Amino acid sequence: MVYSLDQVLVVMPAFNEAEVIEQVISEVRSSLPGVRVLVVSDGSTDTTVEVARAAGAQVLELPFNLGVGGAMRLGFRFALENGIPVAVQLDSDGQHNPANVPALVAQLDEHDVVIGARFAGEGDYAVRGPRRWAMRFLSGTLSRALTTRLTDTTSGFKAHGPRAIALYAQDFPAEYLGDTIESLVTGHRAGLRFTQVGVAMRERAGGTPSHNQLKSAVYLGRAFFALTIAFLRPRRWSTAVA
Repeated sequence: MVYSLDQVLVVMPAFNEAEVIEQVISEVRSSLPGVRVLVVSDGSTDTTVEVARAAGAQVLELPFNLGVGGAMRLGFRFALENGIPVAVQLDSDGQHNPANVPALVAQLDEHDVVIGARFAGEGDYAVRGPRRWAMRFLSGTLSRALTTRLTDTTSGFKAHGPRAIALYAQDFPAEYLGDTIESLVTGHRAGLRFTQVGVAMRERAGGTPSHNQLKSAVYLGRAFFALTIAFLRPRRWSTAVA
């Protein structure tokens, strides 16, 4: 099935992004006429909620910070309850280009989850040190497990079709890296079909980056731990999503 933009919900998890979120929402609305924009404030303590509403987005508020996984689960529930067949996860800091959304959505006629991949021949985004090692290891391991070549298994830019929305509205991991690594394993066990589309990553439009040198050093160990937990966790969905 080919989906139109008025069938798409853009979900933007946001934690204290008041500095940039108006600009990002405006770009989404101008680049993707007809889409619905949902900002999920993940326990923000600044004016993210007020700025997002003033910019024309629908806003849901979490009372405290749950991380991207918790915010996205709420977004999936919103899509399911409102009968919206496509949910696109988009960062609220401006790093993801909304112009890439149609290319991701176009692949949903044959797949359930389409990943906007940073390391698939588009753009010049690069990481070094422990994060690079971890990303390569994760991509190689998960590509073999999912029997699909994936070069960017920690991407936060993804399009989800109806079957993925139905699954993730009930079972979307909220733990660190669970929204990326574990969600792929959870989806694979439920019979979801994955693919990727190459995209170019941009610099943050503002705010504070989530990674620094110390966090990058810790990333390697935490990524391995997250992958182990993903494969050891018992199956909650034993058959493919209907």
